Parts: sequence; C-alpha cells; structure tokens
Amino acid sequence: MIPSPRTVAFQGVPGAYSNLACREVFPEAEAVPCKTFDAAFEAVRNGDTDVGMIPIENSLGGRVADIHSLIPKSGLYMVGEHFQRVEHMLLAPKGATLEGLKRVYSHEQALAQCRDLIANLGLEAVVHADTAGSAQEVAERGDPAEAAIASSLAAEIYGLEPLRSRVEDKIGNTTRFIVMARQRMDPPPTDPAITSLLFQVRSVPAALYKALGGFATNGVNVVKLESYIVDMSFTVAQFYAEIEGHPAMREVDRALEEVRFFSTSVKELGVYPAHPFRRQG
Repeated sequence: MIPSPRTVAFQGVPGAYSNLACREVFPEAEAVPCKTFDAAFEAVRNGDTDVGMIPIENSLGGRVADIHSLIPKSGLYMVGEHFQRVEHMLLAPKGATLEGLKRVYSHEQALAQCRDLIANLGLEAVVHADTAGSAQEVAERGDPAEAAIASSLAAEIYGLEPLRSRVEDKIGNTTRFIVMARQRMDPPPTDPAITSLLFQVRSVPAALYKALGGFATNGVNVVKLESYIVDMSFTVAQFYAEIEGHPAMREVDRALEEVRFFSTSVKELGVYPAHPFRRQG
C-alpha cells in the first residue's frame, strides 16, 4: 500500500480496534495511542508519527461522527484503506465465571451489538468511553462480577480471560479505516483505486444532478455519496464522494471535469489502492 512506516497514530488506548488495525496493516510499526482524533491528526501533521489509522465508517453503526469534517481540515491525504473485522469478546479477571457476572462495560455501540448476550446472561450494561478502556478498568479493579466487551488484543494487553468469543449478535461487523499521511501517494493508474473528494454545488435546482452527470456518461461508479450542511441557514450542502478509478484515467478525468464545472469548490482528499475486501461477495 505505502512504504512501511515506523510509527502509526490511532485514537484510543492500547487494545482498541484501531490499535488492532494498526497491527494488521503495519505489524512492524509502533502504534501510538492518542486521546482524540484531533490529536491523532496532529501527530501525523507534526511528524510525530509517519501515518495515522482513522476509522471512517462501520457496517452496523454507520459513519464515525465528526471524521468527515476533520479530514478536510487536517491538511493530510488519504493514502490507503483497511477493512477490520470487529470480533467482540467477553473478557473478565482471572477466576471469574459466567454465572458470577453482574455487570458488563463497553462502548455504547459494542453494547448495542451484543444485546442478545447481555440479555441472556442478565447483565447490567454500563456505557464506557471505549472498548479497550473498559477492559483496562475491569482489569484494574479485578472484580470477578465485572466483565468488558472488547478485542482479543485488549485481553492480551490487560491480562483478562475470554469467557466467550464472537459475542456480537450479527457476525460480519466491519469497520473501515483510512490511512492518512502528510503527502499524497497515488497508486499507479493501472491499479484498482478509490478517489475521495469533497465538493460543493450551487444551491439551485438540478445542481447536484448536473455535477454527478459526468460520472454516469463516462461510466465511473460512485461507491459513496454523503451530504453535509455547511452554513447557518441550512441552504448550502457539501458532498463527500468516493469513486472507483484514478484521476489519471481518461473517463475519471472527464467526470471530475464535469464536477468542477458545476461546483463552487472541489477538493481531492486522496487516491489510494482499492482494498481486496471490496471484491468479496
């Protein structure tokens, strides 16, 4: 995907799924935890880390809040993508049993994704800021009546025992991550690629239809399109789009020319290799 980085920034504490994604994509790199997404972007921008691993959307929870507004302001470029399977585990201190559990801690989305297990065991669900942080606190307290829903990496880091694995209600939950870097690293035009862009059209009838018309006439597939209100009067929308193809390809170049003609602003956020996950199914 990109030259092997020495350091990768991620948001969260050690053991988070973002940390797990860093390990899978860049096993030789040091994963650097950051308290916030802003801090993760700042670490890359300042050169404290080579790249950042940023979650952008989840197959069950939808888009990650604030990310699409933070990326354009970050001054960084999308240079890769990774699809991380979310496989929750029920973790508890050594010696704990399923029968003795009373409370389970995790991020609200993780708790929502494991409702069946929580109901079947009759546990009190307690919301925590993140999955790995809940595992850390459960380990520190060492109460056999408490458990956490988190990753296998969190179990390894905090010395917790998996009482059950794959406890999510729906198998196949996946989070998509974007790798961010200070410089563009476009793949060769001959390779399958995704181009991410941000554009704003005039607030007039058919403006979006005309801007997107170039993709249809040039046979370019739009795989993602989202809108965001950007003014106080709720009349001006900004659009985030992802398309299949490289800007160096003739059909993509022509489609983007149409977007620019009917838009007030267009910004390419990055061109990166399409992950093999996209070809599944």
